[in-house]
Amino acid sequence: MQIATKEITAESLVRAALDKAEEYKDYNIFTSLDKDGALKKAKIIDEKIKNGEEVGKLAGVPFAIKDNFLSPVGNTTASSKILEPLKSPITATSVKKLEDEGAIIIGRTNLDSFAHGSSTENSYFGPTLNSHDKTRVAGGSSGGSAVAVALGIVPFATGTDTGGSIRQPASFNGVYGFKPTYGTISRYGVVAMASSTDCIGFFANSAEDIDLLMSITSGRDPKDMTTLPDYYNIETGKSSDIKTIGIIKDFNNDSVAPEIREALKKKIEELKSAGHKIIEFDMPMLKYALAVYYIVVPAEISSNLSRHDGVRYGYRSSEAKDLDEVYGKSRSDGFMPENKRRIMIGNFVLSSGFYDAYYLKAQQARTLIIKEYENAFSKCDFILTPVAPNPAFKLGEKTNDPVAMYLEDVMSVPLNLAGVPGLAIPAGETKDGLSLGLQLVGPRRSDRELLRFASNIAKKEGK
Repeated sequence: MQIATKEITAESLVRAALDKAEEYKDYNIFTSLDKDGALKKAKIIDEKIKNGEEVGKLAGVPFAIKDNFLSPVGNTTASSKILEPLKSPITATSVKKLEDEGAIIIGRTNLDSFAHGSSTENSYFGPTLNSHDKTRVAGGSSGGSAVAVALGIVPFATGTDTGGSIRQPASFNGVYGFKPTYGTISRYGVVAMASSTDCIGFFANSAEDIDLLMSITSGRDPKDMTTLPDYYNIETGKSSDIKTIGIIKDFNNDSVAPEIREALKKKIEELKSAGHKIIEFDMPMLKYALAVYYIVVPAEISSNLSRHDGVRYGYRSSEAKDLDEVYGKSRSDGFMPENKRRIMIGNFVLSSGFYDAYYLKAQQARTLIIKEYENAFSKCDFILTPVAPNPAFKLGEKTNDPVAMYLEDVMSVPLNLAGVPGLAIPAGETKDGLSLGLQLVGPRRSDRELLRFASNIAKKEGK
């Protein structure tokens, strides 16, 4: 609005964002910046406003894209060596919709290579640092986007969430992070991780901002057959302001850090004071969610990454002597250790003799998890849980223990398996100044109601 009314210029906003990106470059947030291109776009918007032409809802607003979104802006690397030279000829549908409304990309943010990870340490470009403590992880895989918003470089950034990759780094950095219902936003033009759980979402400083971004980017895309019709922008009538909030008993026990349990307890009391009803229940199938996730997702990863062979595009080993070596050496050099680990797990669970024993059983268990959520939402409107069992951990603390790293996802992956929306909300800090986050979970296609509920409770708490 300030740009449209000429109170400030798009160019000044973009310059300020680029200056901050430079100021915080030691956090290793960006894989690349588009200084000249961003300023050129800002000047065009300012000229349109000067001439009285119409501009979009996000005219002149600088933002950052996670570096697995395809766009001609910079090289799309997915923070990997194997894609480092890739100049995309296309633009992801979600990015195009934002740009059509006048938003301006200032750069690409760092991530775990191919989005495989929970800390942004598994990046070809090195780790991104936590916005509150440089000795700790930013979370992952969308760590760069979370820190870019947390440090005020941009008001919003894109992310992908396959098992918590938006919500967990949002929690670790004290910002809002939203994973929509599966299929709400097109995945066209986004480097695939696991096609049945990948979701496109956002980081921002309020649920209201995410609501606006969702209204712009949601809807059917003929280029992505998994997208849903645009239910998000259809008014369903005013629902009750008083909600029933479910608390999962297993996500509020001694396996959760005391600071997070205390933050959950405080939020429960705030909700009760506002008149909302709190109920507790068990969701016994969720204890299998992590095992299901780390069978289903690596299986899809191994399939999706088979296209990166050193022949069609991206990195090609210069040491290869024949075609077999081109495949072998290019993939060996181009993938990070976590990429290789997931490819190997995926190939194993899909192999002859093990498909029925692992992959098929995991898919059957996934159906039971979906039914578990349907049953839970017959009792309550939303569910409130921690995002992760611990605050941000130290850099290097879990890199040599993959199982310990995977356990950080125990509270976030069930949502992706069930396809339900989840919003990470800031919930205070530890005594050491580390951010704490909780997540609100809703039934499928309740995204708009979920965001507006979060916005209402934030207003009542004066946040």
